[in-house]
Amino acid sequence: MHAMTNTEQAEKVAHGAGFVAALDQSGGSTPKALKLYGIAEDEYSSDEQMFDLVHQMRTRIITSPSFGGDRIIAAILFEMTMDREIEGRPTADYLWNVKNVVPILKVDKGLAAEEDGAQVMKPIDGLAELLARAAALGIFGTKMRSVIKLPGAGLEAVVDQQFEVARQILAAGLVPIIEPEVDIHSPQKGEAEEQLKAVRASPATCSSMSRAVDEDCFTSGYLTSLSRWICR
Repeated sequence: MHAMTNTEQAEKVAHGAGFVAALDQSGGSTPKALKLYGIAEDEYSSDEQMFDLVHQMRTRIITSPSFGGDRIIAAILFEMTMDREIEGRPTADYLWNVKNVVPILKVDKGLAAEEDGAQVMKPIDGLAELLARAAALGIFGTKMRSVIKLPGAGLEAVVDQQFEVARQILAAGLVPIIEPEVDIHSPQKGEAEEQLKAVRASPATCSSMSRAVDEDCFTSGYLTSLSRWICR
């Protein structure tokens, strides 16, 4: 990616006003997304058809006149969406150069089983190859989600894993969005948030961190109020 483009995108993510569009439904969540869109599961008979339909849905959303950089800061993409095209252009290229929306790639493969009050990410096989492909296609950054339900050792494991993967992403030239989400329904939500804030304040956590959301949104439940950090 051109250095100037990267700088412009970083400025938009850090200081822009608007929404982050979640267009990253994977195989497990795509049937529900299509059903909400009006396409029932009996209207397709294979994963290939399903992903074709959801890409048509995403294309309709992204090409809408209402979808643009004046309202949308960034869009989080599923890997297969990144690999496809919109109106003859790679999706990330279309998002930035036509819509002025920063393209971000979901890289996690889902959550592992709960342990010690938290769910770390499943192993991300093929991460290096995925990051190289993302950089070549014009992706700015990545998103990866873990879930914290209780304070304690599980929370620390989540943070350790998030930053371990983030270092690999930084080395590939992309900007990692760190997302250790505190479950909004946690019976010890306040204690978990305090522990997470203490970890955030530690200089050992990351050499330089810039917040992507307002301070009062640091640890809450969903999307714009996630505990979402950008590491640079």
